[in-house]
Amino acid sequence: MSAQTNIGMEVTTFENPQGVDGFEFVEFAAPDPALLHNLFPRMGFIPVAKHKTKKITLYRQGTCNFLVNEEPDSFAADFVANHGPSACGFAIRFNRPATDVLETALGNGADKLTHKTETLALDVPVIEGIGGAALYLIDKYGEKGEVYEDEYDWLPGVDRNPKGFGLTFIDHLTHNLHFGNMQKWSEYYERLFNFREIRYFDIKGAKTGLVSKAMTAPDGMVRIPLNESSDEKSQINEYLNEYKGEGIQHIAMFTDNVYETVEAMREQNVAFLDTPDTYFEVIDLRMPGHGEDVARLQKNKILIDADDETKKKLLLQIFTQNNIGPIFFEIIQRKGNEGFGNGNFTALFESIERDQMRRGVL
Repeated sequence: MSAQTNIGMEVTTFENPQGVDGFEFVEFAAPDPALLHNLFPRMGFIPVAKHKTKKITLYRQGTCNFLVNEEPDSFAADFVANHGPSACGFAIRFNRPATDVLETALGNGADKLTHKTETLALDVPVIEGIGGAALYLIDKYGEKGEVYEDEYDWLPGVDRNPKGFGLTFIDHLTHNLHFGNMQKWSEYYERLFNFREIRYFDIKGAKTGLVSKAMTAPDGMVRIPLNESSDEKSQINEYLNEYKGEGIQHIAMFTDNVYETVEAMREQNVAFLDTPDTYFEVIDLRMPGHGEDVARLQKNKILIDADDETKKKLLLQIFTQNNIGPIFFEIIQRKGNEGFGNGNFTALFESIERDQMRRGVL
């Protein structure tokens, strides 16, 4: 079955026993938090609240929430000690009590997080996620108020819902896995929240390759692609070596106008992956009648893709360079297309591979 989202795009939905209802936030930490406090404003995020007792800042743009956790002697600090600049947690919303979600998840094989839980960003139910990160279970949002209100102070004189550069919500986040762990993690999300595989990619570049399985929650809005590679020098294994383990590879955020969002970020010196000019020369051949401004796409290095059947459902996307350790961001605009840029996947892979060659990794 399908359902209309708040952006007017149809997404595939199915039985949702746990009541999954979107992403709430991603939590970040770094040895030098100035890295994060410098990066997020350049991406259009505004600090809107601070934790009442812990050194944690809430950055927001649209409904994209990023937490910067600087609390010493904490779960986040220990995560940084192991991984360096990192995404130490993320949160999923549920339209049923989070305590019930936790009980069901634990009954289905989830691992309860036990390490320094009193130092976490929020006092809510939490389980262990990818690479030992915290996976928060949130049930207070929307009409029920904000989950942050009990523990955070809103900053005076600041708009609580800033438009920023036009990012509106977290579209998906991708996990990089050790080779052989794809089945483990796909089954983890299936058992806990009834995720299903909706896309599968087997990508070969000039020198390396990867396999990606796109897992999607029953609400159609929480998407978690899983990547693995058997190639020792692949970009997946370069990530695993630098990060010292599995984790979040990139966070994708939706915008209603990818041109304006990317141009605003470029003005703030956010660095994006390059795309060769030859990519843009064949856009009209790949997608006749697409209606996009190819010159503006090329100027900003924005990728474009269309569905295989009609060539009319478009997706525009671009990826930043690595900017939190090996983690990067994606800016995405969907025009009826709920995929992941199938036609661009190889282009992205090859762009990262070229960057690896420039750096002497390959």
